[in-house]
This record gives sequence, C-alpha cells and structure tokens, in this order.
Amino acid sequence: QVQLVESGGGLVQAGGSLRLSCAASGRTVNSCTMGWFRQAPGKEREFVAAISRGGGLTYYADSVKGRFTISRDNAKNTVYLQMMSLKPEDTAVYYCAARVSPIVLVTPGAYDFWGQGTQVTVSS
Repeated sequence: QVQLVESGGGLVQAGGSLRLSCAASGRTVNSCTMGWFRQAPGKEREFVAAISRGGGLTYYADSVKGRFTISRDNAKNTVYLQMMSLKPEDTAVYYCAARVSPIVLVTPGAYDFWGQGTQVTVSS
C-alpha cells in the first residue's frame, strides 16, 4: 500500500512563494513516477508537474513552467513542489500522485495513488 500526505499549503499574496511537500510511505519515491495536479472550484483536475522514475526527468504544464519546480529527496522519501511568483489563478487544491509505471503521463486517470490534497490560495 502506498500512502501520500501533502503539506505546505496556505494563503499567500500574489508574487509570493510556497513549497508543498508530499511524504510517501509503502514505496520509494524514486521507484514511481510522481506528479502534482491541481483542481480549482468548477474546473477539472489538471496536470501541474511530474518527475520520472529513476532518472528524475521533469515535466511541467505551460502555465507553471519557469515558476514551479518539482524535486525529490530520496533520503526523506519526499517529493516537493516549489512554487514561485504565485498568481491568483494558481489558487486550487493541490494533489500529489504516484504512478508505478516508469512512463510519464499527464492524465489523472493514469496515476495509481493520491494524497488528500492541500489548499493553496493566492490573493490579489
């Protein structure tokens, strides 16, 4: 069983920064494709970023490229999402997800395990 627990969400002013954490148990984060998704009220869940199994290649949605960075700390078995230059349109519930396959995909249905989500609110 794989469990994922997100933390680090909160309220921040536009232009500010937050770092989200995803602590994993039951499987090492470098043995899974790890992804971040977000969902705003009335919107579909959308891909934000992913990091590949083993090699650690990273992928980003166009809307966050250059502002967000996904990384992992294998010793802590934790994946991070560093968010910089936050905008009001970044406001959403952010979810950590894990995919056992080494093939990186950006659709939510391709992921096997999900965290509970953490709220990020960016004020104008």
